[in-house]
Amino acid sequence: MKTFDVAIMGGGVIGASIALELAGEKLRVVVFDRQQPGHEASWAAAGMLSPAPDSPRDFPLAPLGAESLRLYPHFVAKVESESGKSAAYAREGTLEVFSGVDGEADRDDRVRQCRQLGLSAEPLDLTAARKWETALGHRARAVLWLPDEGTVEPRALTSAVIAAAQHREVEIREDCAVTELIFERNRCTGFVAGGETISAGHVVVAAGCFSGQLTRGSDLLGRLAPTRPVRGQMLALRPRGVSLRRVLRSERGYLVPRRDGRMVAGSTSEEAGFEKSVTPEGVRKILDAALELFPGLADAELVETWSGLRPGTPDDLPILGPTDVEGLLIATGHYRNGILLAPVTAQLTRDWIVDGRTRLDATAFSPLRFSTPKLGAASRLAGA
Repeated sequence: MKTFDVAIMGGGVIGASIALELAGEKLRVVVFDRQQPGHEASWAAAGMLSPAPDSPRDFPLAPLGAESLRLYPHFVAKVESESGKSAAYAREGTLEVFSGVDGEADRDDRVRQCRQLGLSAEPLDLTAARKWETALGHRARAVLWLPDEGTVEPRALTSAVIAAAQHREVEIREDCAVTELIFERNRCTGFVAGGETISAGHVVVAAGCFSGQLTRGSDLLGRLAPTRPVRGQMLALRPRGVSLRRVLRSERGYLVPRRDGRMVAGSTSEEAGFEKSVTPEGVRKILDAALELFPGLADAELVETWSGLRPGTPDDLPILGPTDVEGLLIATGHYRNGILLAPVTAQLTRDWIVDGRTRLDATAFSPLRFSTPKLGAASRLAGA
C-alpha cells in the first residue's frame, strides 16, 4: 500500500492546480485520472476568464470569480515558470454585445448589475466599439466593456499545470479510475484505483461530472457531490481577411480569439447524459450566434468541432470544501467556470488542508448544502 499526504481523484485543471498548490507546501500528492489527465471538461473549454454572472443564480459566485481573476497573473507566472510551457494568457477585456430595440437599456442594466457585484464595467459607444473591432455585426445596438477580463488557451494551460505539478514531484496516474473510497469509522483514509489501495491523510474529489462514478461509495458522493454532465458543443473557425482581438459575447453565444488567428465559438448547454457527440443542430446554433456577432466569419474555414461535459450541480454553483466525513474534501461542480476558478479553488483547498480554515468565505459552496448530514454514512459504507 502506498501512502500520501493527499490523494486527488481527477486530473483536470482543478485537480492538477490543487496538486500543484499542495506540493508547494512539501506535501506528498498523487493524482488519479480515469483517462489521460486534462482531457475532459478542461480540454473542451473556451478559456474565458469572466466573473460576470450569466444569470441571477450566479450572483453568489461573482466574488469568488473576481478573486480568482485577481490571482490569475501570479498563477500563470508560476505555472509557466515551473513547466516551461505557455498558457497563452491574455488580458484584452471583453465586449458584451446587445441587440434589439432595448439594447441600450439592457446594456445599462447589465452595467449596474456588474458594478453592484464589484466588477469593472463600462458602457462603450458603438462607434468606438466598431473602431476596436471593425467587423462587429450590424445588429449590435449597445456594447458593454469589461476591461479586467482575460483568456487562456485551456489545453495549453492544463498541460502546463500538469507539467508544473510533476516538476514539484506530484505523482500523476492516468487511465486509472478510482473505484472505491476507503473508510475507517467516520474518516476517509484513501481509495482504491486500478486495483491498488492508496492511503492518504486527505482525499480530494475533483473529478468533474464523473465525481460520483464509483463502484462502491457512490451514494455518499451522490449526497456530497451531486454533479451531472451538461454537454457543451464547440467549434473553431479560421477567418479569412478579418481578425478579432477581444472576446465578443452576447446572450446567444461568444467568440474567443486564439493567438494563431483562430476563433473559438460556443456554446450549447444540453442535458444529454454522458453523450459527447457533436450535432448539426448544435453547430447551427453556434454558427448563427457567431455570424450575428461577427459577419466576417461567413467564409471562414471550420477547422474543428468538439463537445465536453461540464459538471453541473443542482444550483449550478461549485461544490467546495470539507465534508461531514473527516479527511474527505470536494472540489467539483464548477460548471462553466472551471478554468476561471482553478487558482482560487487550489488556494482554498490548500487552506482547508494546511491551515484548517480559509481567509475567504466559501460557505455558500459547501458540500453539506444539499442535504442534512447522515451520521454513520461512512461507517456503513466501510462495512458494505
